[in-house]
Amino acid sequence: MAASRKGNTEKIHDLLFQALETEIGGINVYTTALSCVVNDDLRKEWQGYLDETKTHKQVLLTVFEELGLDPATPAPSRKIVKHHGDSLVAAMEMAKKGGDLSAAQIVAGECVVLAETKDHQNWELIGRVADKLSGSESAILKKAYDAVEKDEDHHLYHTQGWTRELWIEALGFPAVLPPPEEVKKVETAIGASRAEHSRDDMLKHP
Repeated sequence: MAASRKGNTEKIHDLLFQALETEIGGINVYTTALSCVVNDDLRKEWQGYLDETKTHKQVLLTVFEELGLDPATPAPSRKIVKHHGDSLVAAMEMAKKGGDLSAAQIVAGECVVLAETKDHQNWELIGRVADKLSGSESAILKKAYDAVEKDEDHHLYHTQGWTRELWIEALGFPAVLPPPEEVKKVETAIGASRAEHSRDDMLKHP
């Protein structure tokens, strides 16, 4: 049987509640990650991501207002999302207490990647919902998706690159810092893969 053009409204709203909670948690994740940073270029990068995450939260709050949803609704799934975010913050705080700032920076990178993986999926799904729906609801979600999508791609793929290169440096091998994803201004999964495969050439021809 064909799926309804209207979709499952309850689940669509649940996705939006999860997305909002993810952005709220993301602000805390980036704030804590910045306290772990040693590399000045990465600090600048994450400060920009923090500012953008605050903007993404506001974009979602506008969506909630336009759809007539209460952003304070305690959806059960939000507790899980909040738990994940709080756990990432706790992991970074634990790493900082270990006394090795370079190691804590890598932990922070891994935590940002985990947070951004969920965030990226949220927005990818919001974009799909916008394409499947029609009318004002579709327009509202499409406008929000278009405002955020490129930022989310940037956050995920660039931080993956930073974390990989910081690990390689810690392992005692030559690293590309800032990473190829940053240098080549990657915005897609294909671009990220190509950038990673170019790192050896970048080491040979800096």
